[in-house]
Amino acid sequence: MIPLKDSTRRQRFPFVNYGLIIANAFVFVLELLAGHTLTAYLPVFGVVPARIWALDLTAPVQLVFAAVPFVTCMFLHGGWLHLLGNMLYLWIFGDNVEDRLGHVGYIFFYFMVGFAATGMQVVLDPSGTAPIIGASGAIAGVMGAYIVMYPRARILTLVPLVFYFWLAEVPVWFYLGFWFLLQLGSGLLELAGAHGAGVAWWAHVGGFGAGLLLVWFFPKRKALEPRAGSA
Repeated sequence: MIPLKDSTRRQRFPFVNYGLIIANAFVFVLELLAGHTLTAYLPVFGVVPARIWALDLTAPVQLVFAAVPFVTCMFLHGGWLHLLGNMLYLWIFGDNVEDRLGHVGYIFFYFMVGFAATGMQVVLDPSGTAPIIGASGAIAGVMGAYIVMYPRARILTLVPLVFYFWLAEVPVWFYLGFWFLLQLGSGLLELAGAHGAGVAWWAHVGGFGAGLLLVWFFPKRKALEPRAGSA
């Protein structure tokens, strides 16, 4: 299912959300310019779980080496589909979360859930040697916050069937609930020994869970009612 639009109105221009989208796009352009040399940088700017566990985090220098990739990994992507998929979800859900949390609150929230997402992947995949990259963990946290703050929203969704596409408007709890169960099921299969296709499933689960919980601790502005009729 591909989300196209939500029914939630916003009151303020989402400067931070658009800034995050632009920053991700800019970094991806730098990745394209780096070409084949990028593979040398991914283990440095991405989070490698096995390397994190091997560090002595009581040493200040090694603590810095461990902390910096938790920020930089959120702006790296593995290809066009990876980037565009993440930015689509951020475009749809992020502006309304920023609207409720405010610009400053939103940026703090975004990085907090991003750190939590990457941390959960590191904890549950301690021997992993593939760099964790992508904004999807932080965006999962934004989605978790969205479902808490806008439980009555509806999502206009493109459903690919065998020979055609079907447009459907579904409740946000169904759309994001289905998405979350898919991530959780894939993560459990990976723990059971199934091939994970290089996806950090537990970062998605951890980010979503962090968003569900942390959003309660942020001051929020009053929300507008969802648009009547179709999203």
